[in-house]
Amino acid sequence: MQFKVPQFLEIEDKIFGPFTFKEFIYLVGGAGLCYVLFKLLGIVLGAIPILIVGGLSAALTFYRPNGKPFINMVEASIKYAIQDKLYIWKRRKNKIGEEQQEASKTTTVGLKEETMNQGGVRLTGSKLRDLAWSLDVLDMKKGEDNL
Repeated sequence: MQFKVPQFLEIEDKIFGPFTFKEFIYLVGGAGLCYVLFKLLGIVLGAIPILIVGGLSAALTFYRPNGKPFINMVEASIKYAIQDKLYIWKRRKNKIGEEQQEASKTTTVGLKEETMNQGGVRLTGSKLRDLAWSLDVLDMKKGEDNL
């Protein structure tokens, strides 16, 4: 026994010519509101509100950003404006105050210039870094042997 599976469920039916029911309501509602504004305010005072309502009505009917209805974008923007926002501050390492930068520069320069005597061997900052790295590698190899 075979059943017909409905397809294209997300496509709305065109009821009024090339418009869906929602699009037709947006057009008729916008035109009706523009007419009411014209009768109440006249052409001089009502020009700006009529243009705003007509533009919104046209956008709701014809403008489809990313293939979705414009009303979805309006709804998302209203939700974003109304809802609470969570701001998380993360301190960056590269954003240090000038005083701290100068202090850290002088200490690093002082460490580089100083040499440590250990058994007659002079160790500079780069040699110390190499030595520390090699000790870390040896510790890791020692840990693998214990497994």
